[in-house]
Formats: sequence, structure tokens, C-alpha cells
Amino acid sequence: MRFINLAGYKFVPLERLPELKAGLKECCGELGLKGTILVSPEGINIFVSGTVPAVTRFKAFVHADSRLAGLRFRQTVSSHPPFNRMLVKIKKEIITLRVPSLDPAAQRAPAVTPAELKRWLDEGREVVLLDTRNAFEVETGTFRDAVHLNLKSFGEFPRAADKLDKSLKGKTVVTFCTGGIRCEKAAPVLIQKGFRSVFQLEGGILQYFEDCGDAHFTGRCFVFDQRTALDGNLNPELAGAE
Repeated sequence: MRFINLAGYKFVPLERLPELKAGLKECCGELGLKGTILVSPEGINIFVSGTVPAVTRFKAFVHADSRLAGLRFRQTVSSHPPFNRMLVKIKKEIITLRVPSLDPAAQRAPAVTPAELKRWLDEGREVVLLDTRNAFEVETGTFRDAVHLNLKSFGEFPRAADKLDKSLKGKTVVTFCTGGIRCEKAAPVLIQKGFRSVFQLEGGILQYFEDCGDAHFTGRCFVFDQRTALDGNLNPELAGAE
């Protein structure tokens, strides 16, 4: 069977979270979806998988909420569902950083599209690629010559960023992560710290793979589900596969 894997997030002020959680849980249960949805006062983060009719109805349900109407989904295809169950959780943050002064919905850094970043790299433009993911993710694969902070968890990013070479504050820095959500916070943090030219990769590594393949990338992109890692064609490495 063919399964459609949906990933999407949106930073937007949300209220009545128990009500939102209940509606999402009921919808996913009726459609037989599996995955994880996080809701918080700062927004929503969605990873679900199901059949084509089910995910089509789910997207319509989400977009019917005026607060979530602009939420963009990324789709990948797999022969097996990458999740075992369906969870909907209320969290303080949809991606934990613990920087109360940060408002991702209002302080978003400029974005660079995958095609534009590839063009910069093809041209040999001086760009600092900053991997905002955890160290074990970086080990699976990353952009060539990318800088990373040897993070154990994303919550370490603000302090770890203080250890970056001060000369980088005057250079063009492009942050990147798996699907873009971590950069929604990492890039504004860098701007707060005095970095003058900061961009975030629109849609993260997975959007780059979809648009540009694995040009300038070495290895695979680690993902937090049973697919384990995806190559430049978005083909999965299933857990336990030989």
C-alpha cells in the first residue's frame, strides 16, 4: 500500500488548546492516521501518515481553521507507515528552546530557497552553512563544509552559538535543519546576538532534496521516524532493513 507522509508547522498564536487537541485527535482517529501532532501557545507541528484519501481530508480539516489556513505541508511517499500510533500533545513550545523573548511568528529571519542556495554554492559564493541539528543527526549527513555546534539537544543552541567565531557575524550565514522548524528560532537568535546577514533555508534539507537532490550534500538526512534517514531522492532507509 502507498502511504503519504505529511509534515508541516506554523508559528501562530493559539488558544483553547484542549479543544484544538480534541478536534485533531478525533479527526485523526476517524481517518486512521498515525504520527505526532504538537500544539502549543506558539503554534502547531504536524507529522502524520496515511492513505491518499485520509491525508487529503486531514489537510482540509486543518486548513478549515482560519488560524492554520496558511500552513504548508510537505509530502513524501513510503510503502510502510513510519509511525506506530497517533499522538496529539499540548506542549509549552512546539520546538523547545526556552528563550522567552523570542517570537518566531513576528521575528522570522529572511529565507533562501533551495534553488537559490544551490546557485550560491554552485557559484562558490562565500556562505557559512550552519547546521542547527543535533550532533548525531549531523553524523548521518550534512552539507559539505557546514559548521555545526555539536549539540546534544536543540535547547543548547543559544549558549553554543556564543562560541561561534566572532568573524562570522560579518558574513552571510545560512542556517538549516531537517524541515525548517528549528531555524525559525535559531536564525532569529543569531540576529539577536549580532549576526548581520542571516538567512534560513526554506523547508530545510528535505525541501532541498525535493528541489535540488543531494548536490553539495554528503550522506543522508536523519529523520525521527521508522524511515531512519532519507537520501537525496527522498528514499527511506527503513529501520532494520539490510
